[in-house]
Amino acid sequence: QVQPKESGGGLVQAGGSLMLSCAASGRTTIVYAMAWFRRAPGKDREFVAAITSSGSATVYADSVKGRFTISRDNNENTAYLQMDSLNPEDTAVYYCTAGVVNTIHLSEGFFYNYWGKGIQVNVSS
Repeated sequence: QVQPKESGGGLVQAGGSLMLSCAASGRTTIVYAMAWFRRAPGKDREFVAAITSSGSATVYADSVKGRFTISRDNNENTAYLQMDSLNPEDTAVYYCTAGVVNTIHLSEGFFYNYWGKGIQVNVSS
């Protein structure tokens, strides 16, 4: 079992930045692919960004490409999501997830095994 835990959320003005962290505890002898998803009020969960277990490849949703950066530190079992140029449409609960996921499925939540409880990000206009 692996338990991801998010931190770093909060309130920021449009145009500002936030960095989310995801610390994975538990069975960390296996290095998992990690990803961020989000759920905005009244909307379905959507993919944001993902990174392979080695960190050699990343995938982004079109809506965040060029503004968000996902990275990881395998020594610390932690993934990060640097969010720049935030806008009110980025307001959502952000979820970190981990799993043994084939590269072609990195953007698909179905293939991830372990999910954090989520953290709120609010962007004011």
